[in-house]
Formats: sequence, C-alpha cells, structure tokens
Amino acid sequence: MANKEINVGLIGFGTIGSGVVETFNLNQPLIEDKVQRKVNLKKVVDLDIETDRGVKIDPKILSTDVNEILDDPDIDIVIELIGGYQPALKFILTAMSKGKHVVTANKALLAKHWEEIMEAAEKNQVRIGFEASVGGGIPLLKPLNESLAANKIEAIYGIINGTANYILTKMADEQQDFEEVLKEAQEKGYAEADPTFDIKGHDTAQKLIILTKLGFGVYVKQEKFHVEGITRITLDDIEYAKELGCCIKLLAISTIKDEELEVRVHPTMVDEKHLLASVNDVFNGVYIIGDVVGPVLMYGAGAGMMPTASAVVGDIIDIIEEMDSPITYGPPQTRVTKIKGMDEVESKYYLRLTVIDKPGVLHSISGILSYLNISVDSFSQKGHQKGEFVPIFMVTHQATEKNIQEAVKLIEKLDTVKGEVVFIRLL
Repeated sequence: MANKEINVGLIGFGTIGSGVVETFNLNQPLIEDKVQRKVNLKKVVDLDIETDRGVKIDPKILSTDVNEILDDPDIDIVIELIGGYQPALKFILTAMSKGKHVVTANKALLAKHWEEIMEAAEKNQVRIGFEASVGGGIPLLKPLNESLAANKIEAIYGIINGTANYILTKMADEQQDFEEVLKEAQEKGYAEADPTFDIKGHDTAQKLIILTKLGFGVYVKQEKFHVEGITRITLDDIEYAKELGCCIKLLAISTIKDEELEVRVHPTMVDEKHLLASVNDVFNGVYIIGDVVGPVLMYGAGAGMMPTASAVVGDIIDIIEEMDSPITYGPPQTRVTKIKGMDEVESKYYLRLTVIDKPGVLHSISGILSYLNISVDSFSQKGHQKGEFVPIFMVTHQATEKNIQEAVKLIEKLDTVKGEVVFIRLL
C-alpha cells in the first residue's frame, strides 16, 4: 500500500455515526484491501462524547471541537451525519473550501441547498458522496447515476419512507386504523415522536428531489410540486383497494413524456401484480424504467444504523478510488423543457364519499362528473339504510387532476354529501 494514507473525520456520533465506527471496527482490513491504501478514522466529533454508544472506539479520537476536523490538513474526507440545515451546511461548505471531500446522509440539506453545495464541490474540485441520503443501505444513487447512464430514464417510482410504508402495510394486514398503527410504530421506534415529516410526505419529497436530479438532470424545489401524505387514508380505502386487486402505497413519482416532467408525492393505488406492491413494512423499493434496460427494481432496508452506515462507508471507498476523476450528478444535458403542473396530470381516480341514502343523490353526483368530462369505470355502495349516511366508492376512467379537484369541490357542496370527498390516484 504505497499510496498516501487516507484520513477520515466524522461529524456526528449518533445512530448512523455509531454504525460508521462499527463498520470500521468490523471491516477496516477489507476497506483498505479494496482501495489499496491505509484508511484511518482519525477524528470523531460530537457535542456528547460521554454517552456509551455500544461500539468500541479509542477515546483519544473523540472530540467536541469540529475545528479539529475542519482545520486538520491531514483529513481528506469529512463525513457529516448531524442532519438538519445548520450548522451542517456551514460544516460541509467549510470542508469543501479546504479541499476536503464530503460524505453525507443529509437528504433535507441536499434537497434544499443542492445548487449551492454542488457549486462549492465544483469550485473546490472535490467530490460529495450521498448514497445514504435515499434508500438507506440500498445501492441506488450510484447505479442510477452511473450504471444506468446509457439510458434515457423514463420513470422513477419510489416507496422511500419506511414509516409510511409500515403504517399502510399494517393497516392492510391487520385491519387496524391509522391512529392505532401510528401509535404502535412509535412504540417500536419506526416512527418519530412527531411523525409529521414522514406521514405528510415531506421526507419522501426530499428524497424524490435527489432522484429526479440524478434521473432527469433537473433540480426541482419541493415547493414546485405536489406533496400529499397518508393521514386521510382509512380502513375503508384499504379494503376497497383490495377489492380492486390493489394496495395503497405512498409513492414518489417522477416521469417524463414529450420532454414534460411530472414530479409528485401522494398515496397511490398500485396493482397487486406490480413489483412495488410487494415492498412492505419498513422496506424501501425504487422502480426505475430506462429506455434501454426496461424496468429495474432496487429493494432493501431504507433506514437503520448498519444499512445506512454501509452506504456511507461505500461512498468513502468510492471517493478514494475516484478521487481525481471529475463527476457529474445526473445527465449533463437535461431533456426536460417543462415541469408539468399538478392540474395537468392525468390518471384514473378512486373516490370515497359519504352520502345520504335517498333517491336522486347519485344522479346529482353523476351530473357533476359528466359536466367535467369524468366518466365512471366502477361503482360500489356499502350498506343500504334509507335516510342514513352510507359510504360509496367509485373509480373513474382517465381524467385530469384539474377536473377531479373541481368535481370534488362541487360534490362537497351538495347537502346530501357529508364531510370531505377522499380521492386517490391509481398507478
């Protein structure tokens, strides 16, 4: 191993940081054999260096001072695992300004500050690895960026939030309602104490921004596309989806047609024969369609200490092997000429309404749908008690989002309709 030793500094000794330390403990000889160099975890920085993380570490490499990493000219690669926007952004930009390569799992930071970070990497001629930011331990971003580079990517469909997927899976398997399953997920550590970020779709949206950039070469900010979570999904929806031969998944969707890109996050009814229908519990799956390769499914653990650490250390190895090579993130030239608004999206739709069971109600609803050029493919009514409110379910033929949204507003104004109309798009 005649080449220069590589020194690594780790900022953030939490769950994933502990996994990185453990990966070095387990496989440092393997790592060094792969890159044909000595690779040292030289410094680990965290505000708390007293708590036992359950991993073996030399106390001499622990510090609470981040400058012991940022100002050390011998440290070649900085790992940022503190999360959030600041001071993570400051640390990454400072490391790059000092000629250090960076590895991060921080999807929120990348999604919000992509352009600034990539400009800094290019200006300082350093690389940034972020495989762990989407899909945890699944080898996903490098294959999308490099292995599939001979393809024009046509579509990306992702189940990329384990919390939401766990909740929807449990609701379907055990006939439990949303709140019940959410509480159980929190008790098991699959959901945060404040689960808003996961169940409202924001975590999925941030990851989709990264996938869209690598797949289509265009950076789309979250405020520019539709993001919807799973909080309105009920057992009725889950059960009716089963009757239709479907399951409900929170999908990240990025597709291109005639140079127009659709980017969106929302619950989606997926045919049970589709490969994504088999991605259950806390697992993640990303289904990519390339014009040459056809469909590809990447599946695995989307979070967790060791799977995510695997991706982080994989990035370190990748950077060492390709340290002096330029890299592009996504196709150098984008084919996208327009980002479609959500109003323009076309889909089949499932609708759930609660209506009073009396003559003429369906006629009123059908009239609204017909007026907006929406035709019904199938219809079902649960329970028949004259004068009582009963749920009805329908699936439309292909319709535009704009017309569906307008129809829902008009239907909700009818005296015979109780509460909100829930609609779910079909894949």
